[in-house]
Amino acid sequence: MHRLLIALALLLLAPLATAQVYKWTDASGTVHYSEAPPAQGTKYSKVTTTGTVEPLAKPAHQANTEDGSGGSNEPTAAPKAVADTPENRKSLCESLKSNLAALQGSGPVVMEKDGKPSALDAAQRKQQVDTAQAQYNQYCQGK
Repeated sequence: MHRLLIALALLLLAPLATAQVYKWTDASGTVHYSEAPPAQGTKYSKVTTTGTVEPLAKPAHQANTEDGSGGSNEPTAAPKAVADTPENRKSLCESLKSNLAALQGSGPVVMEKDGKPSALDAAQRKQQVDTAQAQYNQYCQGK
């Protein structure tokens, strides 16, 4: 009897774990995903998801343009200083290891540039590997 009640409760809660996502392609061919439907008159499809997806860790400092200027004339807030504690150092090193593994893997690497996702080309990928490796060598080797 208890098993039946548990199974019934799980069946009633299952729809709460799913999310409704809308997918459409704009005039320039860019595919968009959103929790809200697009403007009226736009053809879209509904995508039902189950579970959640965690974003990849963002690098501590990432330039938004190739010249390293950040791409904006507006002043940006200085990065918050983080205390150099063993816990913070361990977290940084784990993040750097994870980023290096993704960058050195064979799959595509997508980073956000000017608020839009963009796949890295070979030169950009090498630059990111070199930067992450230098940071790993500086902060994680022999410590």
